[in-house]
Amino acid sequence: MLEASNNNELPTIPNKRYFTIGEVSELCDVKPHVLRYWEQEFPDLAPIKRRGNRRYYQRQDVMLIRQIRSLLYQEGYTIGGARQHLAGDTAKDDNSQSRQLVRQLRSELEDVLRILRS
Repeated sequence: MLEASNNNELPTIPNKRYFTIGEVSELCDVKPHVLRYWEQEFPDLAPIKRRGNRRYYQRQDVMLIRQIRSLLYQEGYTIGGARQHLAGDTAKDDNSQSRQLVRQLRSELEDVLRILRS
């Protein structure tokens, strides 16, 4: 699960349907070649491929990448350990993603309210 402290370091995920590999790279602070490698190692990470084999990630892919990044870089898991952890957390994962989405929406709404008040 993503910790709140890790989320503060990364930019907010924009309200878009699809993201390119370059955008995801910036949103998750991970190089594109690492993202392509993680696609091979984590079966749940499967972006849509369109013309010319271009990858298009969805919001849940970006959240999964942030979770993988947290497991590998902050918590010290190996690739195999992170894969195992994610496989065991499918029920918890849905809950944590929902909570993260609610927190992000709340933050965005508070920003809008602040703008409207000024």
